[in-house]
Amino acid sequence: MDKVQPITCVATSDLTVNIPDTQGRNIVLYFYPKDATPGCTTEGQDFRDNHQAFVDANSVIYGVSKDDLAKHEKFKAKQEFPFELIADTEGELCEAFGVWQLKKFMGKEYMGIVRSTFVIDANGNVLKSWDKVKVKGHVDEVLAFVKTL
Repeated sequence: MDKVQPITCVATSDLTVNIPDTQGRNIVLYFYPKDATPGCTTEGQDFRDNHQAFVDANSVIYGVSKDDLAKHEKFKAKQEFPFELIADTEGELCEAFGVWQLKKFMGKEYMGIVRSTFVIDANGNVLKSWDKVKVKGHVDEVLAFVKTL
């Protein structure tokens, strides 16, 4: 994907999120499988701990999963995330970004979110993407990239 079609999403804190960003910021859109699971919690904490550096680099972070807003609010509050979580309950964003894929775990196949991150500029251009993300060190890599913009 090179360019994002404008889309409006619902997020925590009773917010409406526009992609691309209407305030001229870059968006760091990270997709994760499920709230309150070990890898997803660690990834969110890494983004949380580096949040100010992303803000300083004119970038806004949004986490996305198919969990509903109530689960997102609980997860966000417990982990003290300073960024919003988008509830993609219908899978519209997951489909648009191609992260809803066939996965295998312990011999079983199922559809799920492949952990992925996208950096999108204010014009909707996808500047960089990472798929099949390994959590350890990932946020540092994304931050290093946005600092170059």
